[in-house]
Amino acid sequence: MSSEAESDCREVEAEDTDGREDVVDLDTRLRAINKEIEGIDQEIKLLYKRRKTLEDLKEKLRIQKVQHRSNELAKKDWDTEGFSWSREVRRVLRDVFHMREFRSQQLPAINAVLSKHDVLLLAPTGGGKSLCYQLPALVAEGMTMIISPLISLMEDQVWALKKNGIKAEYLSATMDKETSNDVHKHLREGDHESLRLLYITPERISKSNRFMAALQKCYNLKKLALIAIDEVHCCSQWGHDYRPDYKLLSVLKKMFPDVPILGVTATATAKVIGDVQKMLNLRECLIFNAPFNRPNLYYHVLEKPADKEEMYELLADLLKRKYRNMSGIIYTFSVKDTEEISTQLLQQDVKVHPYHAYLDPKQRSKTHQKWMRNEIQAVVATIAFGMGIDKPDVRFVIHHTMSKSMENFYQESGRAGRDGKRADCILLYRFQDVFRLSTMSFQEYEGLSNVYSMVKYCINGKSCRRLLISRHFAEVWDDTHCNRLCDRCFYRDRVHLPEQDISTHYQTLLAILRRADTLQTKLTALKLVDAWYHKGSPKNRLETPPPLLDRYIGEQIVAFLIINDYLKEEFQYNPYTTLSYIAKGEAIVGDEGIRFQPARVLRVPTDTLTTAEQNEQRVTQGTKRKSDSSGHKRKAQSESGQANGDTISIASRESSVSSAVSKSSSNNTNVNDSEKKRRKHERQLSKSEQLLVKKELLNRSIQEKDVQEDNQEVLFVPNEEEVIVIDET
Repeated sequence: MSSEAESDCREVEAEDTDGREDVVDLDTRLRAINKEIEGIDQEIKLLYKRRKTLEDLKEKLRIQKVQHRSNELAKKDWDTEGFSWSREVRRVLRDVFHMREFRSQQLPAINAVLSKHDVLLLAPTGGGKSLCYQLPALVAEGMTMIISPLISLMEDQVWALKKNGIKAEYLSATMDKETSNDVHKHLREGDHESLRLLYITPERISKSNRFMAALQKCYNLKKLALIAIDEVHCCSQWGHDYRPDYKLLSVLKKMFPDVPILGVTATATAKVIGDVQKMLNLRECLIFNAPFNRPNLYYHVLEKPADKEEMYELLADLLKRKYRNMSGIIYTFSVKDTEEISTQLLQQDVKVHPYHAYLDPKQRSKTHQKWMRNEIQAVVATIAFGMGIDKPDVRFVIHHTMSKSMENFYQESGRAGRDGKRADCILLYRFQDVFRLSTMSFQEYEGLSNVYSMVKYCINGKSCRRLLISRHFAEVWDDTHCNRLCDRCFYRDRVHLPEQDISTHYQTLLAILRRADTLQTKLTALKLVDAWYHKGSPKNRLETPPPLLDRYIGEQIVAFLIINDYLKEEFQYNPYTTLSYIAKGEAIVGDEGIRFQPARVLRVPTDTLTTAEQNEQRVTQGTKRKSDSSGHKRKAQSESGQANGDTISIASRESSVSSAVSKSSSNNTNVNDSEKKRRKHERQLSKSEQLLVKKELLNRSIQEKDVQEDNQEVLFVPNEEEVIVIDET
């Protein structure tokens, strides 16, 4: 308190004692005191504001300093083989991993961690991130610890490493006590000859004192060579898959300051990477970015049938015809969906198995191995399946329900085509699924915006799919890089729906919501669309006629209005679930109205080859035509057509049958000579061989017929000539 205020207080006390103070003078002095207090409060606010400004400036300068050091490190040529370990790195690549060349950014990342620098590597799914810590683990002196989010991922990588003769192990709650004791013993003794790579979950760092004590002893013996963090985006609250236990990994740099940390991810924005650096205390960190574009993947969005039976038939039709004898994954929304789809497809003679967290671990492992060996065509799974699994010949990934974020979708679809050959990424979009996801995600940090980013991808009727993905990840891709490998670019010459002003439709929807409000009721998105189309309860309808739009287009319009905040979701709990109701949003209609170009439903092309593969096939066919007779030409063309649908064989044929078939069908230029030779050849075969030959010829005939039908395109969507016009009135 100031001396002036203290003096005033003494005067007030004295005057109160005397009882001679005038009331007006008291009010004047009180106002003066209050004014001075307000001035002090204002000064405090200014000081707090100044402090906040200085703290922000301090953090920016710290980041700039760290960035400057990182930039200085980045100037060094890491993509070279002039290091002391380069010869050994090349030998391990060739002899252990059986690879001839490195992929983009692999060699720089390996050289940097072997130089004991911290590294963050951003590379697409299938870009070979795991090699960047597995290979250095075999070159460096000591053990490498890999922190991974999923048991299934760790199990798969350890199984593959052991298959190559590498000493690797993982720790989990389900592991037997003997193996767990051996792992802890190797750690305490720093026995890297018996244990090169150890996989753990982040929870073990935060909850197991026994493990951390053993790890500390390994470090003290200078036998901890590298710490790798898989799916490092999970550290950041800005990431799409934030996990609280990842946040506790900040202790690693404090406990093991001179051990390099390698963080890898396929899905992280610049904001996430900055947050990860700060959280993990990575002061001088090298950041390597591999190109995110997967040029061999074809992206397509299909309308998901509302009727379950139609949806099951759609999936069965795809797997039995377009993807016949090919390996793939079907991703689902829930365990219930996984079980139902698997059951229905099995009833239609499609070889699939379910995979989810509630299955017995042994059953999950068995399903995984069968799929890896191509004994089943597809795994019907929840989103966890496939992370880090190195199966190169996955020809299709089908999303039965859209992913909850673009990051998840990119990661899941990226499990296709790791061998560099053409693979399809098919997403089944349905309006109702938006709200299955939003009611589950709205409580998560950035959860609702992540769901809406997927909706934008699905209902965009104009842009290349790759362009939409690149915008999300702030990558610069020109749509010419697509090479017609998405539905928008493949059908770019077809008639598209026009971009139009949908303000009139918006006003109609608002009128329906106002009517519902006067009736003291709330509308879900489906009930709102029903009322717009004069379906459902009559009390929700307006007197104006329903729109002259296909309902699929109408639902796209409502989805567009929601994700752009012209309408908004309001969530309400009940004892059983969470409900989403629609209300007016905050966005204001501008002078140009609300412009929207809806998406047409387009068929999945039957062609499963890339342009380069098509050209190679044409050259091969042209060479055959020059040397073969006219009858043999037809045979070559037929087999070529069959190759479009039979890229991979699930069950290999017996060599004796293949040999017999090739012999019995090789001479067909002259009818009489062919018949004589065929009879002579059949006499040389046993009866069982004759039956096998006839069976194979019959199967080939059926397959050729199927290929002819496939060439008509798999049709399960509106007629392609149908042009749906948006009513502007």
